[in-house]
Parts: sequence; structure tokens; C-alpha cells
Amino acid sequence: MYEEINEQLIQVRSAMSKKRKWEKQLADYETELVVVENEISRLEEQLIAEKKDVQKLERIGITNLIQTLFGSKHEKLRQEKQEAIAVQLQLEEAEKTKDEISYSINELHHKLQGVVAADKDYEFLLSAKEQIIKEKDAAFGNRLFELNDHEGDIGAYITELNEAIEAGYDVEHALNNAMGSLESAEGWGTFDMFGGGMTSSMVKHDHIDKATDHIHHAQTRMRSFQKELLDVDEVTDLQIDISGMLKFADFFFDGLIVDWMVQGRIQDSLQQARDQHAGVVSIIRKLETSLTEKEIELSAIQTDKIALIEQL
Repeated sequence: MYEEINEQLIQVRSAMSKKRKWEKQLADYETELVVVENEISRLEEQLIAEKKDVQKLERIGITNLIQTLFGSKHEKLRQEKQEAIAVQLQLEEAEKTKDEISYSINELHHKLQGVVAADKDYEFLLSAKEQIIKEKDAAFGNRLFELNDHEGDIGAYITELNEAIEAGYDVEHALNNAMGSLESAEGWGTFDMFGGGMTSSMVKHDHIDKATDHIHHAQTRMRSFQKELLDVDEVTDLQIDISGMLKFADFFFDGLIVDWMVQGRIQDSLQQARDQHAGVVSIIRKLETSLTEKEIELSAIQTDKIALIEQL
């Protein structure tokens, strides 16, 4: 009877742990959604203004004629078009992010439906177990209850660590892909500087396009990683904060997309990607160390439980 109800309690405590985790992630996603929606509104307004600037320069007028004669109009028009393109790309990136966050919110609502009764189920099982303990060997029951409680908590935390580590591996993989594309772009860019011509320029741009996709994917995975770390960070002293990492793509989309012809921009973006990769790997190593410690702790608890049962 003890084993049966203990198993049920472990399962319910796991469901309670998931419920807390998903509620925390949901609240964080909802906060992010508001920020992204505000950013989309700002970018939409900015894009309208940038397009007006382009249209103004394209009109025929005295000022434009003078600028054309002195050769300043075409440079100004090119700059304004670049700025409009940059805002357009940032807006598209923000809209993608909004769609992904909205999808994650809906997914969490669905998951929470499956654990909505976890707290009530736990209270019911706890009450039933207390009754059994009163009727049987109270000392044995209480000790076994403590061990099972601890085992359930450690087991749930190990699950959280494994999920966080897997999320970290996803980010690491995406950043590896981004670095590969940026390294290729850097190589073709160097060739382009020494007279590679249109072909090398096109190949370089193709690698930057691929890097753009990989950076977006890395940012999406980074967001998932951050959500997994919310629960892990609460019950450990690792003190992990990756809020700065979540802004990584901003650097990429603010600068490189417009100035992709500038070799220094490619190198800066590559260094940013390498820094992010090093940071993620460092966090994963901390999580793996914590996982090993918790697995040893869990093994000790299980050994104590077996010894307690064998004594009877």
C-alpha cells in the first residue's frame, strides 16, 4: 500500500512541478509579447516615416535638382533606402518573433489543461497517506514519506536540468550553423576585396542570407532556453542570467543587413556569434555539473529508502 501511494504522490508532485514551471513560462512569454507588440508598432511608424523620406527625395523639385547637380542626391537617396530596408527587415523579424511567442503561449495553455487538478490531487493523496501512517507504523511511515518526498523533488529537478541542457544544445547547434555561414561570408568577402567581382559578392550575400536564417533560429532557441532556465535558476545557486543574450539578434539585424558589403560588419557579427556560443557552452557545463551532483544525491536517497524497507 505504501509503495502504491508513494508512486502516485511522486507522479502528482511531478505534475505540480510542471504546472509551476509552465505558469512561470506563460507569464514570461506574455510579458515578452507586450514588448514585441510595442516594438512592432514603433517599427511600423518608423517605416512609414522612412518611406516618406525616400518619396521626398524622389520628387522633382528645386532642392532635388540642386542636390542632383552637386551629386549629393543619389547618395542621400541610397542612404534613405538602406534605412527603410533595415527597418522593414527588423519589422519582419519582430513579426516572426510575435508569431512564435503567440504559438508558445497557446501551447502552454494546452499543457496546463492537463495538470490543472494537480494541487487538488496532491492534497487528496497526502490526506490518504496520513491516514495510512496513523493506522500502521508511524515512525516507519514518516521516514519513508520524507525520503519519497525528497526523491520526488530531486527527480523533478533532474528532469528540469535535462530539459534545460537539451534546450542549450539546440542554441549551440543553431549558433554553430550561424558561425559557419558568417565564416564563409567572411572568406568570400576577403576574396571580394581583392577583386573577386560580382560572383564572389553574390556568394557572400548568399551566405549572409543563410546566416540571417540561422541567427533567427538561434534567437528562437535562445528564448526557449531562457524559459527552461527560469525554473532551474530558482532552486540552484548557478545564478544564470541570459537576458543580454536575448538581444543578440538585434545587433545582427540592426547592422549587418544594411552594411553587408562592409567586411568589418561581417567580422563583428561573427565575433558576436562566437561570444554567444562561448556563453551558452559555459552555461551548459554548469548545468551538467549540477545534474551530476543531483544524480548522486538521488542515488543516495534511493539507497537509504531501500535500506529502510529492508530493515522491516
